Amino acid sequence: MNPKVVELALKKQRLQLQAAAQRVMILQALESATPAFGAAEKIRSGWRWAKAHPEWLAGIGVALLVARPRACFRWAKRGFFVWRSLRRLRGAIDSFLAPADKARPQAWPSRFA
Repeated sequence: MNPKVVELALKKQRLQLQAAAQRVMILQALESATPAFGAAEKIRSGWRWAKAHPEWLAGIGVALLVARPRACFRWAKRGFFVWRSLRRLRGAIDSFLAPADKARPQAWPSRFA
């Protein structure tokens, strides 16, 4: 048999064994991350439930507002502050990451001049 063909067959076999070992390593790494994926999936399913049942959330909100109005207004104030801060932060990050040519105002097209 041609030595070149034998060499290529051996190289192919070594690469296949290396790929199989890498697949095993990747699967082991993913197994260690399974709890994080499980938690993310629980949060995602909870979000889907909340979107599908807004009446329950509204009922809980009204019950809390009737039972503890000061606490509700305090948390609403905090939530509004966090929401406003996140929007400002997002705007600052977007303007910082915007390319230089998009950050400058565009000139009016000639048809409006």
